[in-house]
Amino acid sequence: MKLGLFTVLFNQISLDEVIRQVKPLGIQALEFGVGGYAQSKHVDVGLVRNPKAAREFVSKLKDQGIEISALNCAGNVLHPNREIAEAHIEGSEETIKLAEALGVRTVINFSGCPGDCETAKYPNFVCIAWPPDFAEILKWQWEEKVLPFWTKHIKFAEDHGVRIALEMHPGFNVYNPETLLRLREQVGPSIGSNFDPSHLFWQGSDPIAAIRALGPAIFHVHAKDTKVYAANADVSGTLDAKPYQDELHRAWIFRTVGYGHGSDFWGNFISTLQMIGYDHVLSIEHEDSLISLEEGLSKAAQFLNQWIIKEKLKGMWWA
Repeated sequence: MKLGLFTVLFNQISLDEVIRQVKPLGIQALEFGVGGYAQSKHVDVGLVRNPKAAREFVSKLKDQGIEISALNCAGNVLHPNREIAEAHIEGSEETIKLAEALGVRTVINFSGCPGDCETAKYPNFVCIAWPPDFAEILKWQWEEKVLPFWTKHIKFAEDHGVRIALEMHPGFNVYNPETLLRLREQVGPSIGSNFDPSHLFWQGSDPIAAIRALGPAIFHVHAKDTKVYAANADVSGTLDAKPYQDELHRAWIFRTVGYGHGSDFWGNFISTLQMIGYDHVLSIEHEDSLISLEEGLSKAAQFLNQWIIKEKLKGMWWA
């Protein structure tokens, strides 16, 4: 297993500077944002039309001991606003073609979320079954939008030698293991998970149990933590629409790895990933509003590296 970084939050510095900062931290892989909500300046989608430049880009990273773990185009391909949906679909298609050109196997996205009907203007995320209107909306979304789109889109990805890792995120139709596996069962094994435990914590899920449930459907992993604050959550629950910057009053906030849950969890997290056969990248995603990017990255890398090393040592005859 290797340590990686999702570079999109480091857009204020060049790729060369990103590499300079991450190499001493033991980071060996980078995940690049290409489209949707994940726009990055570190990779040019135009490389898809310049095979020589694409090869040179990969060689430059390889010379630095860096691989590309995944390309990220997380967006809403099912948005009821056709202008937004079409832009995100085009971004997904371009990202898939770029992944093929760069020799990258995995593209990350969200499942998307449509509205409640053909004339809707905004997405409608349904997470309850009553009143009965909601059950009808959810049935319509899956049958008329989710399954038709992903059945077609996953074929496009397969034709380019790419698989899609959906991040389970509330606000979209795929937000937990049950909905991910439902879609995978319907459209095939080229749909899997970009497993981010931070989004499961605040839903009340156990990420360890979720890993076991998903098994080989886990294609990529984000390393991000969540802290649930009982003083707020015990009163109002964890459904919280307050701004992320209102840390004092929110039920939960995203934290740097190790600041929401300690060594017992993260050691078990990495061990369980190993058990189900995942041996790819832990891609650090920094969204901690209480700590700087640089400090958050260094602390997360130091924290995770100790467990990656321990897992490697388990395979030694003397360990």
